Amino acid sequence: MEGVFFNIKDYGVAGNGKDKDPGLIQKAVETVQKAGGGTLYFPAGQYFSGPLVIGSNMTIFLDAGAFLKFSDDFSLYPPAKSRWEGVECYTFAPLMLFIDAQNVSLTGRGTIDGCGKTWWDAIRKKRADKQSGPVTKEEKELARLNPGFAAAGSGGGGRETQFLRPPLVQFWNCENVKIEGTTHQNSPFWNTHLVYCNNVSIENVTFRNPEDGPNTDGCDIDSCTCVRFMGCHFDVGDDCLVIKSGIDADGRRVGRPTEDVTITNCTMNHGHGGVVMGSEMAGGIRRISISNCVMKGTDRGIRIKTRRGRGGVVENIRVSNVIMDEVLCPVAINLYYRCGSRKEDTELFTSEKRPVTEITPAVRDIHISGLTANGSRAACGFFYGLPEMPIENLTISDSHFTTNTDPEVPGGEPDMIWDLPTITKQGFLGKHLKNVRFSQVVVETGDGNGLDLKDCDGITFDGLELKKRGE
Repeated sequence: MEGVFFNIKDYGVAGNGKDKDPGLIQKAVETVQKAGGGTLYFPAGQYFSGPLVIGSNMTIFLDAGAFLKFSDDFSLYPPAKSRWEGVECYTFAPLMLFIDAQNVSLTGRGTIDGCGKTWWDAIRKKRADKQSGPVTKEEKELARLNPGFAAAGSGGGGRETQFLRPPLVQFWNCENVKIEGTTHQNSPFWNTHLVYCNNVSIENVTFRNPEDGPNTDGCDIDSCTCVRFMGCHFDVGDDCLVIKSGIDADGRRVGRPTEDVTITNCTMNHGHGGVVMGSEMAGGIRRISISNCVMKGTDRGIRIKTRRGRGGVVENIRVSNVIMDEVLCPVAINLYYRCGSRKEDTELFTSEKRPVTEITPAVRDIHISGLTANGSRAACGFFYGLPEMPIENLTISDSHFTTNTDPEVPGGEPDMIWDLPTITKQGFLGKHLKNVRFSQVVVETGDGNGLDLKDCDGITFDGLELKKRGE
């Protein structure tokens, strides 16, 4: 806590769980900013707030025992410019927003709580009622501000309703960002979202949401550069750590990649994926290093998901020294990702070769080494490229994969593709691959096949051992 120090309790905030004014903390933030910045300190206590907007040269420091809880009154969150599932648009305002800022930090040992249950219950009801358009006053206002947006392709968050839930924490167009030590939990939508940021350090942070929290990713890195994750823990309801760069035409319009990201010494429990790239990748994703991580019980481990229409390139990805346990599919690269689409979109999902254009996604130069995956439930690896754009230059080396041995444990989808049958305890499945190398790899399966590749070119085996469990 360097520089000028401000105690939140000096600004009329009791921190006893009984504060009722959701604007008090924002007034304190504005006082610190008028003073030129500094550290706004929250001692142990229970704090209550509406949305916060934070600018340059500020540190929010939550001491051990400090709980900052946000209101679940939707009317307190006015429309704000954001990026929602890869498209610039207006959404409910983020609960904590750092915007157009330099030299900002969110640190300490305290907890930020989005009180997301009210938001989750609302979107569940809208889905159960099959709501297909805006109904509430807030939804109608967002629809007015977002003409045409509701009809655009979706990632599954429910944009057709215009109930565009906010992230718990968002850094928008920031430089020199530090997040350290805090716990972020119960987010209405994505937990922590960084958009258009540069030089970011995220260390020893816990991202926590219930397993059934709808669309509750842990941390989403969206068109950012020079991002470093160290020693973080994820236990969430959707993907754990996600790398994105905009979707379809809007992502190509912005044209900003996510690049130069390191992820090390992290643990990931539950969730749909451990480290996930896409499906919003129109700006490109490149130079990503993932090392010394442990993933337990996630649906997928390392996952790249995209489809025709997205465009963009994912390239130069290196994964090393990762341990996975009871993961549905440890490595999945899927260029037929279906979520948010319609089965009738035949142009997106046809097995026929289509012309290569700016909307054709590409995945290449993926290197995986030192991976140990025990107890895979669907498949050890799933690699589906496009006939016009195969997955290219994939290397797996010095790795060991085993499938689950319990006959009562079901299989599932190694990744999300229309009309893919349930797969149980298979080895590697691949289609439309080019220049693939397996070097010193062991795959142990039960009754399933160890290797099933179709329509591939340039497959090299330099020590691939396929075994049945118990042999």
